[in-house]
Amino acid sequence: MVIMAGMAEHERKIVIEFCHLLEKSKQLFNGLRDLPQYGHKQWQAYFGRTFDIYTKLWKFQQQHRQVLDTKYGLKRWQIGEIASKIGQLYYHYYLRTSETNYLNEAYSFYAAIRGRAYYSRAAKEDRSDLMVKKLRYYARFIVVCLLLKKMKLVRDLVIELDKQIVDYTSTYEPDDQLEWSLVLEEIKSFIKADGIVSVLHADSNTIVLSHRLSPLTTPPVEKSPMMNLTLQEILIIGNCNDQVKFSELTMDMFRMLQTLEREPQDDFNHIYDASPAPGRVPLDKGYSLPGGENGDRPIKRENPHKYLLYKPTFSQVMVFLASGFKELPPSGALMLYISADGCFSAMKHPEDMGYDLGGVLTSSKKELDHPNKKAIQLKEMHCLYPGDLYPFTRKPFFIIVDSDNSFVFQHVPRYFGQPLVILMSPQDIPPAFQDQQHNGSLFTLFLHSPLTAFCFICNILNIPIHLWERCQSFIDRFVTEASRLFTRCRIDASYLQFFGDDFLRLLLLRYVFCDVVLHLHRSFKGRQFRPRCQPPMPDGDLLDHPALQHLVLDLASHLDVRGHFMETNEMD
Repeated sequence: MVIMAGMAEHERKIVIEFCHLLEKSKQLFNGLRDLPQYGHKQWQAYFGRTFDIYTKLWKFQQQHRQVLDTKYGLKRWQIGEIASKIGQLYYHYYLRTSETNYLNEAYSFYAAIRGRAYYSRAAKEDRSDLMVKKLRYYARFIVVCLLLKKMKLVRDLVIELDKQIVDYTSTYEPDDQLEWSLVLEEIKSFIKADGIVSVLHADSNTIVLSHRLSPLTTPPVEKSPMMNLTLQEILIIGNCNDQVKFSELTMDMFRMLQTLEREPQDDFNHIYDASPAPGRVPLDKGYSLPGGENGDRPIKRENPHKYLLYKPTFSQVMVFLASGFKELPPSGALMLYISADGCFSAMKHPEDMGYDLGGVLTSSKKELDHPNKKAIQLKEMHCLYPGDLYPFTRKPFFIIVDSDNSFVFQHVPRYFGQPLVILMSPQDIPPAFQDQQHNGSLFTLFLHSPLTAFCFICNILNIPIHLWERCQSFIDRFVTEASRLFTRCRIDASYLQFFGDDFLRLLLLRYVFCDVVLHLHRSFKGRQFRPRCQPPMPDGDLLDHPALQHLVLDLASHLDVRGHFMETNEMD
């Protein structure tokens, strides 16, 4: 309770205005959770108003800090709470727009909170809710740092979070003690899984590499008029029960979302300036500001727009797919990436290839059982069947299925004549690698970082940076040659229409690398250990091309793992 007595008139006005801005900002922030997660326009104006009020609040508390400290009793943790909410706003704006510059802004606020120790006295307030806010701030900051690959800072934050959890649980003995311990274990497992192959400096310290798209990793291509599509809308779904996850991101989702983003601009000059405040995204780069006055401008996208769905229900999958489909501009392509456990069918005589072979489970939620479920053979409610995707083939559609039941998706027909490509993971993995499945799928790892995947299947867990860079040049040569062959071989027109897009071209060429490598590797004998695609890519002109096989074998020789691979004359 603020005591107004004894205040000068101008001081009273400052306190009243601050309280008004604070209350208004909380109302708008709480309203964000009621906004639809899909679509592009329904939520933008509301976000703009929320950014505006937080900008005013932040500037106001800076301009009138002395009055607010002495007359209102403003605490440092309260300033930290405002900064934390602004960080959350930017993070959620990043999730809704896929633009990594907003991720940088979220980082700048979270880093300022830590640098200025806004929460340092939270424990002295003797309020458990403040300690919980502090713990949540740490968890959110860790997610942002993971996405920006700031792994040294992540490790420091994990140590700090561990200490804070101990302080919290020993002081308050709360009911959520186990929950916070599980959060900590999730983060530690996630970090360990992410570093499945370590690239080492000369001093044996690990180097953190980014695997986002950059000018150096964009595959070259001879453009043709047929290459007329651009990837605009993406749905990334994760539901592998045995896979490490943190904050509703499985390892496969985490890897794929980075693969589908360009490298962010590293501009953190403003982190510790006097006023981290919203609206710093430079207009000359073509971005729209989150604030209301610019909020109605169309966003010029650096990256395709993504939806991330962790264990979604079937109805959520349909709503988000339909939204992405609806938002597609002319010459835009829709992409579905799903990493999920298979949902298998026991039907001995399938009649409908769209539904009788099973699909992939999007959620483990159980619906109320029908009393006669077995008698009438009800199908699984939260299974995504190939037939569920047929309506969306009315527009250009690029599908990646990473599952132990992926091959059932090879029968999706092209009823509407639109470009359609389906990349399917191997259905099985050799026993030697099965223990590592919880660290993320091998197929997604090939699409995310081909050299990491190559090292992993050759049991190379540590590699010096100079050797990594030399080996990366082999990958670059493979991709360049595969791109040349791709445009010159007899291949379905769907591939060529998607091939003009940088992200889709990269995924297609990494798919080719994955297939060639696994075909040559001695441990992956058997069709179930190799990926499939629909329409099929030509073997002799592409997948079995001697030039590509030689590049893979040269890479193996360079890493001294040639024994893992068959000679070309041994190939089936």
